[in-house]
Amino acid sequence: MRILGINALFHDPAAALVIDGHIVAAAEEERFSRRKHGKRPVPFSAWELPVQAASWCLHRAGLRPQDLDAVAYSFDPALARPAADMGLDDPWDHLRLTYAREAPGFLSSALPGLDPALVRFVPHHMAHAASAAFAASGAETSSVLVLDGRGERASHLAARRIHDRLEPLHSQELPHSLGLVYEELTAHLGFLRSSDEFKVMALASHGTPRMLAELRRHVYPTGDGGFRASGVPWHELCAPRGPEEPWTRDHADVAASAQAVLEETLLDLARWLHGKTHDGVLTLAGGVALNCVANSRIAREGPFDRVWVQPAAGDAGTALGGALLLAAGAGDEPEPMAGADLGRDWSDAELGAWLKTAAVPFERPPDIAETVARALADNAVVAWFQGRSEYGPRALGHRSLLAHPGHAGNLERLNDVKGREQFRPVAPMVLAERAAEIFTGPVPSPYMLFVHDVAPEWRERIPAVVHVDGTARIQTVDAAYEPLVARMLGHFEQLTGLPVVVNTSLNTAGRPMVDDPRDALECFGSSPVDLLAIGPYAIRRGSFFRTDDRTDDEGWSR
Repeated sequence: MRILGINALFHDPAAALVIDGHIVAAAEEERFSRRKHGKRPVPFSAWELPVQAASWCLHRAGLRPQDLDAVAYSFDPALARPAADMGLDDPWDHLRLTYAREAPGFLSSALPGLDPALVRFVPHHMAHAASAAFAASGAETSSVLVLDGRGERASHLAARRIHDRLEPLHSQELPHSLGLVYEELTAHLGFLRSSDEFKVMALASHGTPRMLAELRRHVYPTGDGGFRASGVPWHELCAPRGPEEPWTRDHADVAASAQAVLEETLLDLARWLHGKTHDGVLTLAGGVALNCVANSRIAREGPFDRVWVQPAAGDAGTALGGALLLAAGAGDEPEPMAGADLGRDWSDAELGAWLKTAAVPFERPPDIAETVARALADNAVVAWFQGRSEYGPRALGHRSLLAHPGHAGNLERLNDVKGREQFRPVAPMVLAERAAEIFTGPVPSPYMLFVHDVAPEWRERIPAVVHVDGTARIQTVDAAYEPLVARMLGHFEQLTGLPVVVNTSLNTAGRPMVDDPRDALECFGSSPVDLLAIGPYAIRRGSFFRTDDRTDDEGWSR
């Protein structure tokens, strides 16, 4: 079965292609359109489809729209109810539902040759659940929790995977939504709703949960697999913050309180689910599953032996989940994700041609990994563009900014490079076999979706990646899957004695991650980055801006 998955209705439009249960490609529309999150999650944008991402997925496999056997659209309008009936203040939601009902026609127009009869509506939370349960390895019998802002009529799903089936066990009806409550706080604190929730999580580490008792009156588990979460009087807890205003202790404390009540509720849901299934493995998806602090508490204090989180846990992941769900239903055995590198890539020759066309001076060193390690050891900031781009919001060694973790000032430096708030941390990447001696927490952690305590003896050695609370959101690197990154880490340790490198996403604030070579050159040229490692080639900042530098016919700088 050749199945294209589509997420389009709310935010993070994306496409994914699954052939005979194998994940061939997956990409978010934002990487093509260069609009963060693809679009804003308002009813008036619900008609917008991930046309570029879908077209690229088909091109990757050499398919035409008429070659598809099915298209999974990750929302089922037949399950929805009027927003007012669900207690939601969204007077234009009916427009969103109209667009959803017409999606088959819109898709057939956007992808000429596609038979609209092939489009199948997949319940939103079932698509989320499949993106985790079917993509995780060793999860043939496992439990799955989905939590986000909203789907058709719910904000949560507890389910169980038994081989090729997903069995729903419980859902929480709207308006109660942990995701919407967190979104409301995001807006109250002056950040962009449905975009900047991770900033609230980061800010929470700077506060204390002194408002927890009040929040527990509005957000709490009900003991039956559900919860209550609505009507939080944020204005009574602290004054709102303007987008350009400095944050205060009250803002940090309300963020810490909200984070704490979120974690408490999630733990209760995980324990309830385990009591029903007694499984050893829990998989997580939905936007709330991008809260790596909560994920770590579930892993640490919850009843499951292993917790796996879909790296594209937000709505983008439902494109993949919808396709996997239809594949499993058709008898194709879903193949687990080997990694999140499911997007675009270019050959060495293609990258060289890009650089020659751009008329930039570059070199091809014997080993780009060693060149980068030496630059990092000299405290350079390096833009790292290698292989296929990542699916999901985390840079995992394919579209990354790298730096030396041993200089505390590199945290402020990188936040300045990216134009971010200074309270936000950056992450360490480390070889999987070295992680346990430095960090305490779930390992391996290849998708940067858990936080780990940094061993006290290491905190002064790698201060740039240690958050204010002594934790770090690590990425473990498997040399068998990421040989180039592993080789760079090995060279860096030989030069510095540190087996850790700073890894943050290759972008600037408010813009999507770099995806193609043009994006990389634009980001490098407009931000104070010292070296761009693009495929086997290196571009140095001094040469990039030297007007008398030219390239010969082979493209090498002279």
